[in-house]
Amino acid sequence: MHPVVRQILRPPWRAFKASRYAVRLARARRTLNRFEAPYKINAGCGPAPFAGWVNIDNNRDLKTVDLFWDLSQGLPTPDESCQVIFSEHVLEHLNLEQGLRFLKDCRRSLVPGGVLRTAMPSLDDMIEKSATGHWNDQVWLHEPQWQFIASRAEMFNIMFRWWGHQWIYDREELYRRLREVGFETIRDVAWGESEVECLRNRENRLNSLLICEAVKT
Repeated sequence: MHPVVRQILRPPWRAFKASRYAVRLARARRTLNRFEAPYKINAGCGPAPFAGWVNIDNNRDLKTVDLFWDLSQGLPTPDESCQVIFSEHVLEHLNLEQGLRFLKDCRRSLVPGGVLRTAMPSLDDMIEKSATGHWNDQVWLHEPQWQFIASRAEMFNIMFRWWGHQWIYDREELYRRLREVGFETIRDVAWGESEVECLRNRENRLNSLLICEAVKT
């Protein structure tokens, strides 16, 4: 397309996209109105919904979803409308810009004192085990379907490129991005453990080794 034509079409196209987003957002907000606020959000629920929570996913083949929404577009929740937000193996599927938008929306949506709990694979764990010669001593590599992986390099390439992965985190990077969107209180938590009762025993993937909770202050 000629640059001049592209420049002419750009404003109407942006307006069209904004209009479509506004329609989707209004539809999502109507769905949220069926639930009691402040909400408990299970973002990227997949086939593992939580009873009494708002289970969000973009996969329309799933019967477990309360609200269909593309998390690369952030969250459709109003400001200060959420008590807790949980995501497991979600953030690494968003590119950096999308990930920051999602985290920023999480903070915006939480009530003061509300908690975001996020869990994902750990780049720290992969690097540390690789450095000691035990690169294949990882939970997911013990599963039968991954027995073909024969080298450390192959393992790293698969982790970074497969399953729609966009941005893999270590602890430093995750904390950096959480602080970048305004979270100040961040704590490491163990699998299934939390000071917040409704966030206990929520992980369902054994390779969720990087888990933290960020509190909106």
